[in-house]
Amino acid sequence: MAEAHQAVGFQFTVTSDGIDLHLSREVLKHIYLSGVTSWTKRAIRFKNGILTGVYPASPSSLLIVVIAIMSTIYAKIDPSLGMIDTIKRTMSTQTVLSAILFSTGLWLSLILMLRYILKALLSYHAWIFESHGKISFCTKLWLSLVKMFSGRRPLLYSFQTSLPRLPVPSVDDTITRYLESVRPLLDDEQYNQMEVVANDFKKDQAPKLQKYLILKSWWATNYVSDWWEEYIYLRGRSPIMVNSNFYSMDLLYVTPTHRQAARAGNVVHAMLQYRRKLERREHAPLRALGVVPMCSYQMERMFNTTRIPGIETDFVQHLSDRKHLVVYHKGRFFKVWLYYGGRHLWPSELETQFQRILDDTTEPQPGELKLAALTAGNRVPWARARLKYFSQGVNKASLEAIETSAFFLSLDDEVHGYDPDKLRSLDLYAKSLLHGKCYDRWFDKSFTLIAYKNGKLGVNAEHSWADAPIIGHMWEYVLATDCFHLGYTEEGHCKGDINKGLPPPTKLQWDIPLECQEVIEESYMVAKVIADDVDFHGCLFDEFGKGLIKKSRTSPDAFIQLALQLAQFRDKGEFCLTYEASMTRMFREGRTETVRSCTSESTAFVRAMEDKNTSAQKLDLFRKAADKHQNMYRLAMTGSGIDRHLFCLYIMSKYLSIDSPFLKQVLSEPWRLSTSQTPQQQLNMVDIKTFPRYVGAGGGFGPVADDGYGVSYIIIGENLITFHISSKFSSPETDSYRFGQNIRQAMLDICALFDQKDKNEKEINGAHNALVAI
Repeated sequence: MAEAHQAVGFQFTVTSDGIDLHLSREVLKHIYLSGVTSWTKRAIRFKNGILTGVYPASPSSLLIVVIAIMSTIYAKIDPSLGMIDTIKRTMSTQTVLSAILFSTGLWLSLILMLRYILKALLSYHAWIFESHGKISFCTKLWLSLVKMFSGRRPLLYSFQTSLPRLPVPSVDDTITRYLESVRPLLDDEQYNQMEVVANDFKKDQAPKLQKYLILKSWWATNYVSDWWEEYIYLRGRSPIMVNSNFYSMDLLYVTPTHRQAARAGNVVHAMLQYRRKLERREHAPLRALGVVPMCSYQMERMFNTTRIPGIETDFVQHLSDRKHLVVYHKGRFFKVWLYYGGRHLWPSELETQFQRILDDTTEPQPGELKLAALTAGNRVPWARARLKYFSQGVNKASLEAIETSAFFLSLDDEVHGYDPDKLRSLDLYAKSLLHGKCYDRWFDKSFTLIAYKNGKLGVNAEHSWADAPIIGHMWEYVLATDCFHLGYTEEGHCKGDINKGLPPPTKLQWDIPLECQEVIEESYMVAKVIADDVDFHGCLFDEFGKGLIKKSRTSPDAFIQLALQLAQFRDKGEFCLTYEASMTRMFREGRTETVRSCTSESTAFVRAMEDKNTSAQKLDLFRKAADKHQNMYRLAMTGSGIDRHLFCLYIMSKYLSIDSPFLKQVLSEPWRLSTSQTPQQQLNMVDIKTFPRYVGAGGGFGPVADDGYGVSYIIIGENLITFHISSKFSSPETDSYRFGQNIRQAMLDICALFDQKDKNEKEINGAHNALVAI
């Protein structure tokens, strides 16, 4: 009962002499410290809000402007052209106050002017189309101007108001690029039919839809992002487990400690440090070339966020400054407070709390074991169960504790991670992170941190609120902080003293009726069918990497995409519509765009690889295909992609009740090969040349089509590329392991073209030197 006494700030008893009041100094001390922490946090947020609000200027520049204006007045010079006198007469103020008001207005005007100049500069995208290593004079001048107007020491959101809006492409350009993208996939008759349908749409329906879409682009911050979140993610009624959520893995070769509670303690503390910097806007914004800022708006909802189910559509609930965490272990849910005495719990204190949960031997309450399966099944049954069984009493309180937590932690009772001695270790690790047992992750939380018995970690992330690079940014920070800043004792425990006075975690209480337990079981069975059907293969390609590819003067991404096309053709004997995710974060509130990687150029190259062409011919076709891919990727990044424009035209047609056979067909085409590159080293907190074993394994996602593949690849350092390949066992056409082997062979075969070229050049040079010697 000691914890109960500590939780009471004061006690009183009524006696014949009056009320006898007893105050707890310890509790009052914690209340005081919590208040100090809260007001300190508000003050820092207020200060950083002002710094962001006036960026690229600074508050001190106001003082400079005021002093300059006042100096001119005392020198009997009027730089305001009579405006100071006008303010003085209109507001009946003294000259000094009028000058201060004019100076403030001038200062604000200068800030707006600087922002519009920076926005105009950031709208220039010709730099991205220039050859690697060749920078034109115009781009050099532009880079100098961007640096000049970008200010010093920007905060996370400093550039938000200076980022340009995502432009709406012309209908003609989009239709032309679309027809070009489907040409290698259709025979002549099918292509002619598609051309007729597309041209009819361009002539009849597109002009009206485009006008409304342009109007939306003027009014909305981003004409795509709100509809993308709503219609692609939140309105989907099928399970989000596997179909939408994605995962990130731990360090590939290193496990800092094998103590589960200690590893979780360090990582949770690192996440709290990251969240504090995020709330204070102290993270530096990501910048391409170290100059061009990327949009940071997706990072706002990383913590304290949950997807709430609805009958027709879900919605994303984001709260501020949540002070607790919910932990799942062996069918029980525990609430853990993250603050003590106005500060974050230290790693050693978190380890103590998590060890208490691991040592707890109580059994789950009826219906509690598989409760989280509700988040893994279909959305409508979950929404109805939430309204019927979780809207009052202990169920409401416990569900609220989960949904309002900073994030969700699962202390897993399995052992996972990469083991080079076990062939399928990476495959099983990926499946565990993606779906687990279907009831030991809360799939609606912005992310679930998973800690395994052997000290390995991973993250399962919900997709509607942000894309993979956002989670990747946080994950890089956390892993680097865990290994290089916090560290462990020789015994593998967290560093620091153990606070035995901490109140233990609180076990959440449930009263789940039999009817609800049946709904939980039904959701579990739906989710289990999906999970059991996932065929995963993790492929570590270490024969060569980015270093060798760049020496061949080829984009690593283009090289890999062409290898995927070659592997796809060898695997299935045909080409298919291919999706590669590209980012549009150079625009405000930008998310992603699609690069259609299967092109006429890539198919010509693949056919040449399978025919008896010479190496020189194959290499020439490879260069053309790689250049084509790079150009499409750049177009997508700069707002000239195909699919987001067509998607928004389709949504607009639904609002206007316009039936478009062309848009219906475009939006129903299956992506049988869905690919994505996960960025690495966004923060550069770890020098992987010095610490080559401290590299992450990246992450992946589930298959998009029933008879297709999902491929996530990560270019790690100079000599390693990892592939995360998913498909479905139920499809007789796919086999993830087989596809992984095809990718490996395709990479080697393309590399051999360059080896043959180098060999031929050496032979020619040798013959030439011999002739010269003769």
